[in-house]
Amino acid sequence: MPADAPLTRSSFRKLSRITAPQQLPELPERHWTDAELTRVRRGVRARGMDERWHVFAEDDTVFVHRSWSGHGIYEVTFAPVTEDGSEDGGGWRIASAVVEADPQRYRSRGAEFERVTLELVLSAAVLGEPAEELRARQEKLLALPADGLPGSP
Repeated sequence: MPADAPLTRSSFRKLSRITAPQQLPELPERHWTDAELTRVRRGVRARGMDERWHVFAEDDTVFVHRSWSGHGIYEVTFAPVTEDGSEDGGGWRIASAVVEADPQRYRSRGAEFERVTLELVLSAAVLGEPAEELRARQEKLLALPADGLPGSP
């Protein structure tokens, strides 16, 4: 496979699908350029123990898996940005996303945490951006008790 070929499910040794999908009520508001979405769809493979995420796309869905366990954590669908109802507003947005809700596979920390983490994975792990604001927001949310997080059950 050429170095710049998109990753696929078969590019990874052990992956498992989300078993208990839960719709994310809060989605990242970021608009992604065509080039950024192309890079996200190309995917990324964790190269060592310090990297936590595998990302790849199938059809219109981007899959985000934990690198250690292979468990699916997020499934994301992008749609064109529309400013006036047309499909040529420019760029892309996340139209829908689900997160793994099975606590044996992943422990969610609430809607805002999941929104921030999803955007952080795509921005930092895939695109290589510093994403300092997202990292700071995630750290702040991690410092809160789980039952005190916005959007927690």
